[in-house]
Amino acid sequence: MTCEAKIREDLKEALKQQEEARVSVLRMLLSEIKNTEIAQQKPLDDDRILDIISREVKRHKESIEAFRQGNRNDLVVREEAELLILMGYLPKQMSREEIGAAVQQVIEAMGVKGVKDKGRVMSQLMPQLRGRADGKEVSEVVSELLANV
Repeated sequence: MTCEAKIREDLKEALKQQEEARVSVLRMLLSEIKNTEIAQQKPLDDDRILDIISREVKRHKESIEAFRQGNRNDLVVREEAELLILMGYLPKQMSREEIGAAVQQVIEAMGVKGVKDKGRVMSQLMPQLRGRADGKEVSEVVSELLANV
C-alpha cells in the first residue's frame, strides 16, 4: 500500500470514529500532496510524500516553539497533538548516535578532509536519511564530526 493510500484509508477510519484532530491533519496532508502533484504535473512517489510529511512536521515544531514564546499553551497542545499524528507516518526517527555513525561512514568512504567538504557529505547523506532524521540535526552532527577531521 502506498503512503497516500494509507493516509486515505486512515482518513476514512478517522471520519467513522469522528476524530476531529486526525481528520483535520489528514485532510491537510492530502491537500498538500494534491497541491504538489498539481505543481509538478505528475503523481508523487512515496519518497516525495515523505518529504511533504517531514516539511509539515518541521512547520509544526516551529509553531510549537513560537506559541510557547507567546504563552499560548492552548495552541501548543493542539500543535503537539497534530505533530504526533504526523510523526506516525514517518519512519522511526534516528537517534543522534545513529546519525553520527551514518555520518562517520560517509566521511570515511569519501575521504573528506575538513569542514569545506560539508556540502559534499550532506548531499551524499541526506538521500540515505530521508524521512528518518531532521536535516538540521544531521547538519549539526556533520559539522561537529568534520571539525574533528
